[in-house]
Amino acid sequence: MRAYRARFADSAARDRDPSLPASHAITSKENRWLKRFRAALAGEPDEANAVGIEGPRLLEEALGSGVDTLAILVCPAGEKHLAPLGLAEPRAAGPPLLRTTDRLFASLAATEAPQGIAALVRLPEHSFDDLVRGVPLVPVLFGVQDPGNVGAIVRSADAFGATGIVTVPPSASPYGPKAVRASAGSVFRLPTLVRAQVPVLLAQLRVAGLKLVATTTSGGVPGVPTVSLESVDLRGPAAVLIGSEARGLPPEVLGSADLAIRIQHSPTVQSLNAAVAASVVLYEAGRQRSSSWRNRPNQS
Repeated sequence: MRAYRARFADSAARDRDPSLPASHAITSKENRWLKRFRAALAGEPDEANAVGIEGPRLLEEALGSGVDTLAILVCPAGEKHLAPLGLAEPRAAGPPLLRTTDRLFASLAATEAPQGIAALVRLPEHSFDDLVRGVPLVPVLFGVQDPGNVGAIVRSADAFGATGIVTVPPSASPYGPKAVRASAGSVFRLPTLVRAQVPVLLAQLRVAGLKLVATTTSGGVPGVPTVSLESVDLRGPAAVLIGSEARGLPPEVLGSADLAIRIQHSPTVQSLNAAVAASVVLYEAGRQRSSSWRNRPNQS
């Protein structure tokens, strides 16, 4: 707790508004900070590429990850969260702690049951090289447009040892409010590349030596070896290519894959949710890569 408070104060000092005191009361809905929070929590672009997050759990994850915190907004209903987060006493070097009314906070909150505390954070920008360190495991999302699915995949990627994640248009942004909530804070830790262009990305993955593994629930892909998930070796550098539930992977991406993984399921189900399919493959990759999992006694 003490370590991340120090990082929090240091990063915030670079970005806070020097015209504001450490704690500042806001009573007007026309206040520029409230407008900025309202826009960020609605997923609109911010002037400083800030992302709006809401609730003590996400704020704790953000502070613990060391991301830049630009401002914190709290109302009376959320005051109880300040002390556990180490924010009970605002610091001059920290970001402004903005206080507003319960009514004004509820007017800008993006959740159905607001918890009374929110923050503007700026996530670090990553390069392709950040994603392929060590033995890379990189899920790549093609046209996954539901932000809840995107956030769930980010969470699974973080849980099962992925080294980064890439989204390709028209995939939803992993930095949108719904995706951030669905990631449960994993987006603060996992190197992420957004809006990648297909030809450039495929070339980069090839040069970096990653095996291109397509996911499919169909019988096979012409010209691409198709194997069951149980038989594929995912211990080496790999990019897991994930398409939308409705359309799957684009033909040019499927044709570029080294192999396709067939995820078998009941014939009564037409297809798997993109987040479920990605999580199944990432779990298997994590299981193969973890010596502790491989050596775990059979529990059956």
